[in-house]
Amino acid sequence: MTDERPAPAAPVAGLRERRKRRTRNALLRAALALFVARGYERTTVDEITEAVAVSQRTFFRYFANKEEVVFAVQDLVESHFVAELRARPAAEGPLEALRGAVLAAWDSVDEALGEVVPVDLYVRSYRLIESTPALLAVHLRRSTGLEERIARLIAEREGLDVEADPRPRVAVAAFFGVMRVTGRLWGRGEDTGVEGLRRLTDSYLDRIGPALAGSWRPVGSPCRPSGPGTACAPPRPRGSHGRA
Repeated sequence: MTDERPAPAAPVAGLRERRKRRTRNALLRAALALFVARGYERTTVDEITEAVAVSQRTFFRYFANKEEVVFAVQDLVESHFVAELRARPAAEGPLEALRGAVLAAWDSVDEALGEVVPVDLYVRSYRLIESTPALLAVHLRRSTGLEERIARLIAEREGLDVEADPRPRVAVAAFFGVMRVTGRLWGRGEDTGVEGLRRLTDSYLDRIGPALAGSWRPVGSPCRPSGPGTACAPPRPRGSHGRA
């Protein structure tokens, strides 16, 4: 008579995956806490592993280097934004959908991060990126790839060929320009919470349309001053080359 009892392979595999996830998250939290407390450059892999009581070998099993640790949570937040954008109503225009997606992503960032890291630690690591030249350079390079991904998603939403129609890339470039400005200003300010970043983002996104449309000159101004503190010169008659 054969023993037909099921093997416990699946439960064991599930337990192993949970342990791996806990170890990775512990390394991530320890590394980010050290980075924001001591500085990215001054923190060593040895210090990170000591904080979690694991070996260097374990660290490199999950992360290729310190830089990958810094951007691991950023990857998660960006994926959350992309998911929110995919969920926006089809009737929304491109900028409306982008705005709705980023605000919804900030509103639910706590849920998105889940057990990985506390929101406060993510926020401090974001400010660390903005204030560390080496990390900021990587962040800007990564943003280029994300912009292209989002431009293609917007083109798909609108039924456009992104290679033939420049509008998706132009709209996304304007949107991400605002995101970079607000991130930089928020990073320098005293309001360090996610809600502060959300308010600033919302306020600046309000200004994309008016900033890109029409003239910026004061009403009634016939010309553009040549520089700070200079007055507009009267227009020269057509055909005049400045000779008496």
